[in-house]
Amino acid sequence: MPTSTDTPTAHDFAHALADQIPGAAPRDVTMHFGVRRQAAARHRYRSRGGPVTVYAQALHAQLYGLPTGDEPLPTALDALLQAAHGTSSPEQQTAVLQQLTEQLRNAAEILEWARDHAHRRGLPTPTWQWLRDATDTARDLADGLDTVRPAFTTPRTPATTPAPPAPAAARTPTPRR
Repeated sequence: MPTSTDTPTAHDFAHALADQIPGAAPRDVTMHFGVRRQAAARHRYRSRGGPVTVYAQALHAQLYGLPTGDEPLPTALDALLQAAHGTSSPEQQTAVLQQLTEQLRNAAEILEWARDHAHRRGLPTPTWQWLRDATDTARDLADGLDTVRPAFTTPRTPATTPAPPAPAAARTPTPRR
């Protein structure tokens, strides 16, 4: 899923890793790392595993020089809000915005799932149309954050950073029951 920049995001890494199991969403895939039998004793037979999204974020941070603290940023939006209020460095602010971008993309997937089910269940057209528009808006917001996020860690220059694209105006039809 290309973004507005050529740099892959943690979301792109998660999708690439999850694609090892065709059709599986990143949220449904876990990873496990172990050492070869010949090296196991040397590394105390250690192994490690967990959600592919966590490893994608760590890999993205390591490759692109983002902070790699022992504790990943929270994924719950209320906890992420608390983390945002407690951050002061540009790198931490960028990491919070990156996590928000990931959550917006997850929200878009959830909205798309709801839209598909609303359509299949024959719910009124305004219902699934509103969900379609909400999905597009969430994706537009994530793409806009991809555009502006680098400004938090780059040196400040007068008005050289292009403004993010304005999100599409979300229509809010009232679903009929």
